[in-house]
Amino acid sequence: MRAIRIGNGQGFWGDNVDAPVELLKGGPIDYVGMDYLAEVTLSIMMRQKLKDPRQGYATDFISFIRRVLPLAQERNIRILTNAGGLNPKACRARIFEVARELGLSGVRVGVVEGDDLLPRLRDLAEAGHPLKNMDTGEPIAPVLDRMMSANAYLGARPVVEALGQGAQIVLCGRITDTALALAPLIHEFGWGPEDWDRLAAGTIAGHIIECGAQCTGGNFSRWWEVPDLWNAGYPIIEGREDGTFTVTKHEGTGGMVTVDTISEQLLYEMGDPTAYLTPDVTADFTSIRLRQEGKDRVEVSGIKGRPRTPFLKVSASYLAGYKGSGQITISGPRAVDKARLAAEVVWKRLERAGVTFPEENRSEELVGSGVCLPGVLPADPDPPEVVLRLGVRDADPAKVERFGKEIAPLITAGPPGVTGFAGGRPKAQEVMAYWPALLAREEVEGRIEVSVEEV
Repeated sequence: MRAIRIGNGQGFWGDNVDAPVELLKGGPIDYVGMDYLAEVTLSIMMRQKLKDPRQGYATDFISFIRRVLPLAQERNIRILTNAGGLNPKACRARIFEVARELGLSGVRVGVVEGDDLLPRLRDLAEAGHPLKNMDTGEPIAPVLDRMMSANAYLGARPVVEALGQGAQIVLCGRITDTALALAPLIHEFGWGPEDWDRLAAGTIAGHIIECGAQCTGGNFSRWWEVPDLWNAGYPIIEGREDGTFTVTKHEGTGGMVTVDTISEQLLYEMGDPTAYLTPDVTADFTSIRLRQEGKDRVEVSGIKGRPRTPFLKVSASYLAGYKGSGQITISGPRAVDKARLAAEVVWKRLERAGVTFPEENRSEELVGSGVCLPGVLPADPDPPEVVLRLGVRDADPAKVERFGKEIAPLITAGPPGVTGFAGGRPKAQEVMAYWPALLAREEVEGRIEVSVEEV
């Protein structure tokens, strides 16, 4: 049975910049997915776009394209990504500039738009779509003026449309991570919009590889068993028309692909395992069957799916005040006691200055005394050093700035053994809070636009 090879070279914006290049160079591959967006990333992109209308996308993607575009064009490797963020057309324009600089022509780049709901939020709310926060049940109306981004998760279909128009590179905004693998499978094998089992299989294939090396030995519980983690190969799906697929990586790379590494990734961000919801299908993770079919090869089969829901998820963010944090290292005998005293000194000096924070708006951590896994692992009662990390949050940035002036004085006006203060006074930073909501899919899908242009 014919198989296509789909890799993932980026699990988030900030992942290994060499990994996708090695993925293209390391062996045969047909498609490469590049996932750049986390929930907060779009609000960062909005800040960039407000400062410069030519920004608003993942700029690291351009560096990647410069390194691989000649090879990708030579070998007809197609690249799918959500790096377009809030400005995919500007990202396309920059890619065309790079192509011209490299002396390349015939590069076809597709853009998927329609996920950005920020300009429509008020109209949607007034039309009777409350966009309630999925965690709290609150309607969106009271925070509309503070919204910084709002994007619906699109599925694989518009990416399939762009591939059908001959795009070598497809730039999207907020699509599901899984669509980067599902779309090529639909395009190559002609799966229908109600072919639920195969759509679920393609979705799970995308879920397995969406975090890059996290399924090939990265972040693995038995990390000591992973060979050459420094050179971990990023994952590749060998997908087949019947919906079965094999997870593997290029030969000669580090890391490993086993039933255990795949099983751990399957549990990533899992809610109800019988109903993994996406815009394309509802996938049943309890139907998955894994089999080690060889070294660094795991076959996945048996997957079942059900119809998609009538809603799309909206990922929004809004300005929710300001925060500041700072840290120092405290060493020597009774380090924990000295760190607690140092924290008390900071809070009391702030109170004397008329600056107070509610208990829920301040944090105090003693890293090294068991705070990362409290109650799970035994803590050393008298470690040789601890890191005291203090943080505050408030609607008033002046209060946060005042907090930042109390860390450095601990060096000479606090307990002994203080060191490790660097980076200057903590500054007030904007807090971007997450707002998840649901919206009827017809309010989004009727406005999706796909365009393909050639340099």
